[in-house]
Amino acid sequence: MVITKAAGLHGEVCVPGDKSVSHRSVMFGSIAKGTTKISHYLQGADCLSTISCFRKMGIEIENQRDTVLVHGRGLRGLKGPDGALDCGNSGTTTRLISGILAAQNFDVVLTGDDSIQKRPMKRIMEPLTLMGARIRSLRDNGCAPLEIAGGPLRGIDYTSKVASAQVKSAILLAGLYAEGDTKVTEPFISRNHSEIMLKYFGADVRTEGTAVLLHPGSTLEGRPISVPGDISSAAYFICAGLMVPNSEIFLPSVGINPTRDGILKVCQAMGGKVTLLHEDSGCGEPTADILVQSSSLHGTVIEGALIPTLIDELPMIAAMACFADGETVIRDAAELKVKESNRLEVMVRGLTAMGAHVTETEDGMIIHGGRPLHGAEIDSHLDHRIAMTFAVAGLCADGETRIKGAECVNISYPEFYGDLKRLI
Repeated sequence: MVITKAAGLHGEVCVPGDKSVSHRSVMFGSIAKGTTKISHYLQGADCLSTISCFRKMGIEIENQRDTVLVHGRGLRGLKGPDGALDCGNSGTTTRLISGILAAQNFDVVLTGDDSIQKRPMKRIMEPLTLMGARIRSLRDNGCAPLEIAGGPLRGIDYTSKVASAQVKSAILLAGLYAEGDTKVTEPFISRNHSEIMLKYFGADVRTEGTAVLLHPGSTLEGRPISVPGDISSAAYFICAGLMVPNSEIFLPSVGINPTRDGILKVCQAMGGKVTLLHEDSGCGEPTADILVQSSSLHGTVIEGALIPTLIDELPMIAAMACFADGETVIRDAAELKVKESNRLEVMVRGLTAMGAHVTETEDGMIIHGGRPLHGAEIDSHLDHRIAMTFAVAGLCADGETRIKGAECVNISYPEFYGDLKRLI
C-alpha cells in the first residue's frame, strides 16, 4: 500500500460496528435463551472468529452481513466442538471465551495464529484457576494453545493487577456459572461493555467505584442489539481530520462510551476542533455524530486513568503528536508491548524512519512535535492498528509512505483504505 500527501480531506465516513460490542453480542447471545438480532455487526476477521467458535459449539448463527441472528441455547446449551477452537488473531475471543468454557461439561483446546500464540494468557488463567477452572498452556509458556477442562466454579473476590476489560470480562462470564458472588476490582475502570450488555440481557450485575459485582443465577434473555460505530476505527479519521490542513470530516453514530472516549479528551486537550452532535443512547451504549475540522495542535501529557480509555488509539495519538507543537508524553502504557505487536517499539521505529523525534521509555514514549515528516517504508508487523496509523501519517508526509502487510486491516476494518481514499 502506497500513501502520498493529501491537500485536504472532506466527506462523511460511516465507520464499522464496534469491535468490542460485536464480539460480546455474539458471545452473550449464544448463552442467552432465544434469538439475539444484531445490527451493524463488524465483519472483520476477529469478529468472524467469534462467530466460528460458537458455531462449532452448536449455536445456529445466521450472518446476513449487516445483520446477524444468534439463536441462543441458554447458559448450558453449548456442545463440545469437534477439534480445537481457532480464535485466529483475536485476543478478545481467546480471553473472553475462556471464561465461558471453564464452566462447561466438556473439554476443549483454544488456539489461534502465530500472534495469539505469543500473547500473555496468564492474566486470565490465574483468576479462572482461583475459581476452580482447570486451564493450562500446552506449551507451558503462559500462551495459547490453551487446554480447558470444564467443570464447577466458585465465585471469587479478585483484584486485577491491570485495568483490562478482557480479564474482567473473562471472570464475569465465568461468574455467571459460579457458586457465590464474583467481584472484580481494577486499578482503573476499563471498558465496561460487558457490564452494560450483561445487565441488558438480564444478569444481576452492578458497579461500585472501580469494582464490578455479579450475582449468579439469572437467566440471560436474547435481545436486539444495535452496534455503535467503533470509536477505535473512527480515531483514524478524527486524527486525520485534525492533522491534514483544510479538512472537515463527519462521522455519524459513533460510540462514545465514557470508558472508551479518551481519544476525544486527548484531541480536545491538544486544541483539536472536535464537535459532538445528536448524542443518544441505545442498548445502554451512548453514541454521537462527530464533526472534525483541521486544527493547530499542541502537545499534552497522557497517563494514568486515561490510558485504559484509549489503549488501542495510542499509536494514532503518537503519530498525531508529531504534527503538534511542543512535547507530548505518554506514560503508563506498558500494555502496548503485548498487543498484536510491541506497539511501543514499532511506533518509535516507524516514526523515527519518517523523520520524527521520538524517544521510547519504559512504559510509553516522548514525542517532540513540529518536525516535518517524510515518507518511508513501514513494516506493519501484521498489526492492523499500526497499518492504519501509518496510512494516516503518510497523508501528512512528503513523498511516498509504503506499508508492508497493509492487508492486515481486514482484522478490524476491511474497508479502511477505500473509506480513506474517498475523503481525498
